[in-house]
Amino acid sequence: MINFNYETEFELASEGTISKWIKDAIALENHKLEEINYIFCTDDYLYDLNVEFLNHDTLTDIISFDYSIGKIIQGDIYISVDRVRDNALEYNVDFDEEMCRVIIHGILHYCGYKDKTDDEAKLMREKENFYLSRLK
Repeated sequence: MINFNYETEFELASEGTISKWIKDAIALENHKLEEINYIFCTDDYLYDLNVEFLNHDTLTDIISFDYSIGKIIQGDIYISVDRVRDNALEYNVDFDEEMCRVIIHGILHYCGYKDKTDDEAKLMREKENFYLSRLK
């Protein structure tokens, strides 16, 4: 099950299409969906979580709390709509594309992909691009 929650004025245009896309990505990664909760929020909301739970005094576009067990995917993914909007402008990409990139980024972390090293980040970006191409 995929749930979309909104702590800001933003709402996804097509929850059904995005849900199917996420489910297909999880299946292609040979994992099984249990439950994912997306919470779309403001910079301030996510900043407070970042400080409280991760001791990071910075803005971020996404924080995920992974409750997965083995290949059974479950977790809470918080996304700052403000940060995604700013990043889309900074990288000169469409807002919806950047939002979908962040949405799938959290799923890829749950499937075991990392992005701490240059090689990991390169593979993560390749996977994001692959799944973005499947959405269009």
